[in-house]
Amino acid sequence: MQSFIIEGGHTLSGTITPQGAKNEALQVICATLLTSEPVTIHNIPDILDVNNLIQLLRDINVKVERLSRNEYTFQADEVNLAYLESDEFVKKCAALRGSVLMIGPLLSRFGKAIVAEPGGDKIGRRRLDTHFLGFKNLGAYFDFNTDRNVYEIHTGKNKLQKTDNGSTGLKGCYMHLDEASVTGTANIIMASVFAKGTTTIYNAACEPYLQQLCHMLNKMGAEISGIGSNLLTIVGTDRLHGADHVILPDMIEVGSFIGMAAMVGDGIRIKNVSLKDLGIIPDTFRRLGLKIKTDGDDLVIPRQPHYVIDSFIDGSIMTIADAPWPGLTPDLLSVLLVVATQARGSVLFHQKMFESRLFFVDKLIDMGAQIILCDPHRAVVVGHDHKKILRAGRMTSPDIRAGIALLIAALSANGTSRIDNIAQIDRGYEDIEARLNALGAKITRVDN
Repeated sequence: MQSFIIEGGHTLSGTITPQGAKNEALQVICATLLTSEPVTIHNIPDILDVNNLIQLLRDINVKVERLSRNEYTFQADEVNLAYLESDEFVKKCAALRGSVLMIGPLLSRFGKAIVAEPGGDKIGRRRLDTHFLGFKNLGAYFDFNTDRNVYEIHTGKNKLQKTDNGSTGLKGCYMHLDEASVTGTANIIMASVFAKGTTTIYNAACEPYLQQLCHMLNKMGAEISGIGSNLLTIVGTDRLHGADHVILPDMIEVGSFIGMAAMVGDGIRIKNVSLKDLGIIPDTFRRLGLKIKTDGDDLVIPRQPHYVIDSFIDGSIMTIADAPWPGLTPDLLSVLLVVATQARGSVLFHQKMFESRLFFVDKLIDMGAQIILCDPHRAVVVGHDHKKILRAGRMTSPDIRAGIALLIAALSANGTSRIDNIAQIDRGYEDIEARLNALGAKITRVDN
């Protein structure tokens, strides 16, 4: 176990470039299982979750060539299907949330997959119902193995499956998803590309990273239309070929850097953010009173000595809530909440998706923040307007996004803070301490 020691009170300035998008990387890396030909992916973030997924592909005998730190070629021409049945594979899948995205490609191409309860953030229930219902609509069968506590998914009543592309027996259909699940939509898309006939997915997630997955699959020979909308149509094909793909910048990291620039920045430029794919993220920070300038595809955040939270037109308290894309991503609520602690005014945060994600605010309260946790989903922040600086403390990171929010709080605090369990932060942020130290932060990584 490792920890961060953060010496607060130092201002950050300079230029920083966001890493490749974690959530897109998990999807497109799993999509390489859909072809026996090489697929090259650029701008892959060098982070724990992604590296663990890449190792899992190696474990099932996918050929992985690292071309540079952030570029890989994958070739799944000799997948070891027997390893999928092993307890070792199930154990590794259970420790990695991103492994759930392997189910669709494995089921589509090979006719079988094993599902264990996936690990990841401790932010509440993250159900797989949408995935399962989608696979069932396509004609998959489920058997629960009580001895191993896993679901065995297959495309034949008697678990007889062929292993050539497009021969696994799934059939296209119309389906209306019970929720616009991003990973659920991605999994169902990948399961549908070899299904016989046409699959129509209504209430599909449509965030930029899912659009990127669809564009990559189309480059590989799939036929997906409706990209960017909540109504997707996939015409099944017999096989896919290799392709070359570039991952977008990580919008969550961009938002995290905006938050840092607001709290402790003395002029920060965030380069190559793919502004058109950020949606309402910049405007949401502006609702907290932040000044954000655009320069081409860069964001420039000047020093923010004061920022005043907007109110609604009728004068009522501002509410910021997460929603499916093109609404605000829930992954940035933790950062926005920390930024609000030093704003002038009050704001209500409504986290709709996960019942445990706001529980980290008790650590901010210990640091002197004025926050009322109304219930598991709502918190009111009364900003200090920089008149009362947060005090340093010792904290533990419960998940990726709370971890980076606590790091931002520690950077702004008086004194020296310690954050334990930083493996959670490493799951989503590449070399975060080195990159922030280059801007003027004082962060040291230590072994416990």
